[in-house]
Amino acid sequence: MKIIFIGSVQFSSLAIQQVLAIKDVDVIGVVTKSKSLINSDFCSLEGIAKQYGIPCLTLDLYSSEKVLEWISSKKPDVVYCFGWSHLLPKELLTIPPLGVIGYHPAELPHNRGRHPIIWTLALGLEKTASTFFFMDEGADSGDILSQVPINVEPSDDAGTLYQKLAESAISQIKEFTHQLSTGTYKRIQQDHSRASYWRKRGKQDGEIDWRMASKSIHDLVRALTRPYIGAHCCFEDREVKIWKTELINEDTVYSSAEPGKVLKVNNGTILIKCGIGSIRILEHEFSRLPEEGCYL
Repeated sequence: MKIIFIGSVQFSSLAIQQVLAIKDVDVIGVVTKSKSLINSDFCSLEGIAKQYGIPCLTLDLYSSEKVLEWISSKKPDVVYCFGWSHLLPKELLTIPPLGVIGYHPAELPHNRGRHPIIWTLALGLEKTASTFFFMDEGADSGDILSQVPINVEPSDDAGTLYQKLAESAISQIKEFTHQLSTGTYKRIQQDHSRASYWRKRGKQDGEIDWRMASKSIHDLVRALTRPYIGAHCCFEDREVKIWKTELINEDTVYSSAEPGKVLKVNNGTILIKCGIGSIRILEHEFSRLPEEGCYL
């Protein structure tokens, strides 16, 4: 079975290495990017392609026409598109006989759309899924090829959930690649009446508003921590990244303090009053620590 692989993030690198380890399949081409201004977990696959002697189309600027022409010339049986932030030309979907396989770390048909790992954590959800599907002209709306549920623990953050999803996906790739090559795969149509969509996030979505409940702030921080861009607050007219927090049981001593007030500073950690409850900042990028009694 001849495979073209498209991707440009850390997960793409893990996935292609799994595909390359599978017997009786041939990765005949790789499409990737040389740089990215939008993916904080960016990873070019050019080095892997060179290592294995695989033809590689490396894009500085995305061109759907160039991608379509290059893939058409290779005549793949299937295209794997894992970790790609651009829409593929619809003509590409009909080129490989087995279709184009996409990946979405959410429990389709629920939560289609953008930034699924971030939204899952920011909204405090307790479960998600690792889902591979046959791409169509819609957004994450094609038939499901493989789906595995994933529990989200209170201790999870973007890094640990990313790893959980990747570990499941690697196992799934091995299984469905064999099924595709032997014609034993199944297509499960999504129930579109149950579909929901997540919107694209912007910079303002990552700004901490201390009037929010402490749980909401904590979820925002764990959603945007590494490998993502980090939540942030403003202090002395400067944007400050916040990477890790912990929830603090409400102390009646501080019940009348206003949101955003710095309650305690100790060993580099900062206790802040929130709209509901308090939160301790454990990892941050304050160049100068705020003083107790001031406001963020």
